[in-house]
Amino acid sequence: KKNPEDMGILYSNRAASYLKDGNCGECVKDCNMSLELFPFNVKSLLRRAAAYEALERYRQAYVDYKTALQIDCNIAAAHDGTNRMTKALTEADGLSWREKLPPIPTVPLSVREKLVQKTTANAAQPNPTPKQNGTRQTNKPTPSDKDIKKGQVLKEEGNALVKKGEHKKAIDKYSQSLKLNPTEVTTFTNRALCYLSVKQYREAVRDCDEALMIDSGNIKALYRRAQAHKELKV
Repeated sequence: KKNPEDMGILYSNRAASYLKDGNCGECVKDCNMSLELFPFNVKSLLRRAAAYEALERYRQAYVDYKTALQIDCNIAAAHDGTNRMTKALTEADGLSWREKLPPIPTVPLSVREKLVQKTTANAAQPNPTPKQNGTRQTNKPTPSDKDIKKGQVLKEEGNALVKKGEHKKAIDKYSQSLKLNPTEVTTFTNRALCYLSVKQYREAVRDCDEALMIDSGNIKALYRRAQAHKELKV
């Protein structure tokens, strides 16, 4: 019989596959199981945080990113995630957003000490070849600073229209923005969301594909593409 920690790792690994396929609901379920069996497993916390973020459950994502940072304060993905969630929650709830957060669990000292021991052991190992991150080179021309600024303004106008539920008008703004800056991944994922809302599923898939050409691990692109494929019954 496998010990609980090994089972927790298996659930966490399956959660990673679900996350890659854009199946964020199943990813969260597997991470929950993993964390019951293997409490404070950093990979499970980060995977669940990414899934919550894609599902726009920003409070839960913030809690998981902050919990991961209690275990190891050097995780760049958790710092970046915390910053993104802070921005999103401030926009959604104003300056009192922290009052609406679920409680952040306190990580026991024993968990942190165990990580320190593991890190010390790993330091004795030869360094592996560094991995590339999820970003890929694209053949898109690099936009000028002027075009990037104009594109950002149009993108923000599109975001404001989305909040009002005016998805068709937002698509026009995002399209204008992408003509100026075709390297901005979030404009593609935002326009994909609008295409989903107006039931233009093939266009949503195309935008998610474009986003994934720029950032192969983009969770929102994977999730929205999976939603579009589900509607198209692919």
